[in-house]
Amino acid sequence: MDTQQEVMVADETLDPSDWADMQALSHRIVDDAIGYLRDVRNRPVWREMPAEVRAFFSEPLPHEPAPIADVYGDVARNVMAYPMGNIHPRFWSWYMGSSNFTGALGDFLAAIQGSNLGGGNHAAGLMDSQVVDWLKEMVGFPASASGTLVSGGSMANIIGLTVARNAKAGVDVRERGVGAIPKPLRFYASDQIHSCHRKAMEALGLGNRALRRIPTDANLRIDVDALKTAIAEDRAAGFKPACVIGTAGTVNTGAVDDLQALAALAAEEDLWFHVDGCIGALIAIAPENRSLVAGIEQAHSIALDPHKWLHAPFEAGCTLVRDAEAHRGTFATTLECLQSAPRGLPSGQWLHDYGLQTSRGFRALKVWMALKEHGVEKFGRLIDQNIAQARYLAGLIEAEPALELTAPTTINIVCFRHRGGGLSGERLKAFNTEIMMRLQEEGIAAVSDTTVHGQHWLRAAITNHRTRRDDLDLLVRETLRIGKEIEAAASPA
Repeated sequence: MDTQQEVMVADETLDPSDWADMQALSHRIVDDAIGYLRDVRNRPVWREMPAEVRAFFSEPLPHEPAPIADVYGDVARNVMAYPMGNIHPRFWSWYMGSSNFTGALGDFLAAIQGSNLGGGNHAAGLMDSQVVDWLKEMVGFPASASGTLVSGGSMANIIGLTVARNAKAGVDVRERGVGAIPKPLRFYASDQIHSCHRKAMEALGLGNRALRRIPTDANLRIDVDALKTAIAEDRAAGFKPACVIGTAGTVNTGAVDDLQALAALAAEEDLWFHVDGCIGALIAIAPENRSLVAGIEQAHSIALDPHKWLHAPFEAGCTLVRDAEAHRGTFATTLECLQSAPRGLPSGQWLHDYGLQTSRGFRALKVWMALKEHGVEKFGRLIDQNIAQARYLAGLIEAEPALELTAPTTINIVCFRHRGGGLSGERLKAFNTEIMMRLQEEGIAAVSDTTVHGQHWLRAAITNHRTRRDDLDLLVRETLRIGKEIEAAASPA
């Protein structure tokens, strides 16, 4: 009788076939990573990718395997060599932290452990809650407050403003929707507010017009008297004032609203008081400058970013909410496969009940490890250091006749421009934009530009633990040099 011979096929896996080879490559990658950070000052801040590198990112989907050493070689040549540059000590374009090696190790270990922080009874979940507790302590929130780690400032603000909307709607918005709100809600912020708040209004179904931008004073802080007038006008017109958004460090100039005055007004008018502290909330831990954010502890909710002045590798944002019940009530749901239990893995807290993500990465570990290594006091001193560096740069600019300083340097953002030999309007803007581009293209420094009340300025946001004062001296020297070159090229022969 014929017998059928079965062919046994081994099950596949993504684990390496040779762990020793992977171990050797991993050691090489770590060695390269240490050198990458150690020598960052010796590299250009930024450089343009050549055509062959751009072409690399158009390669088709791989169907067959490749040796992992070759894969890493591709990454080293085409990715690591052309970064945004924000870890470089002369990167001041946008308000970003500059990461740290311990935090990078934390990200690696978090990926190795592989936990999903949606919830459950496991160590990563407890560490997530612990980091939130530490952040509450840093800004002066009570232990009874709530919080959640998110991707960054935009999401942190959306979470806080969602709780504000639901708390002030007057109806069960989760069940009935925004169309059932009896009176249209009004939110208030300064005309220097970050664009993420418009996105929040749109995502919350309220629309951009629900966010009323209030004029600012000479220091670019929200005009509290104008705010009071706007609230009265809206009430008289049939709107429901719901929330005032204070800014602890505006994105354009670093202006800090009078948070104590806003807290008092919010209490008087029965408004939710939300603070966008993604830039400056953590000044609360800075011994020399913490008074700049006095009143932040009175907020109903705060958005902040550990990946800025705690220098956690991207991404790491956080929303803190004083009323833990209102926070959970805004997001908690019951899913059949995610039921709590008195024992075992499901007996832990379901962290997804405090935000929009069910799947949540282990963001806490990189923050936790760096705080344990350095201590919160060192991070506070680094914040003071950046603020002192910004004031030093402002002084250098004021001492140069060819340069001009704009708004007061409140924290660590300096807005300035080259006078361009007396140019004005669009010609002056083009002159300064060319300086900005050449600074970037020559790998010298990365600054950005912005427009404040119709005026164009260059902008240096110093949120980097590697920056030194001689870097700022270099920025001023090179700005003057490039300015002279542009003027010479424009002069008739």
